[in-house]
Amino acid sequence: MTDARRARLYEELSIESRRYLAAYVLFNQALADHLGMHPTDVQALSLLTAAPGPLTVKQIADMTGLTTGSATRLVDRLERGGYVVRAPDQQDRRRVLVTPVPDRVARVTAVWDDLGQAWQTLLDGHTEDELEVITRHMRQAHDLSHDQMRHLRSRPKPD
Repeated sequence: MTDARRARLYEELSIESRRYLAAYVLFNQALADHLGMHPTDVQALSLLTAAPGPLTVKQIADMTGLTTGSATRLVDRLERGGYVVRAPDQQDRRRVLVTPVPDRVARVTAVWDDLGQAWQTLLDGHTEDELEVITRHMRQAHDLSHDQMRHLRSRPKPD
């Protein structure tokens, strides 16, 4: 591949990445509006349901990049909405665990399922090798995003 072609592909990828990210943020806002939820709450609930088990507020804060105070308020909202419950950790009674409520989460999942066929059709157009590349990229982008968030939070804010 020539340097010029690679530079053109990087530029195209940069533009498409910005468009994709903006579209996803706007989609998340539309989904949250549809459900009567805050956009951050929708994403936090998604992360909670993907976790291997209940999480502490501190773990939720670490996953989302929120402060523990903001994560506590997020959990408060999800609890008021019936999406999660708090319960003492049976192994360490000083800790409180946050667990999604399956019946209530099903409300969100139903919207995703309704929209999911279009995403499945999009993915069906890719070979298995392409799906592996996309998956690897998404995993690496996730890790890089979290590294970048930590980096941004460690820097002073511009005037």
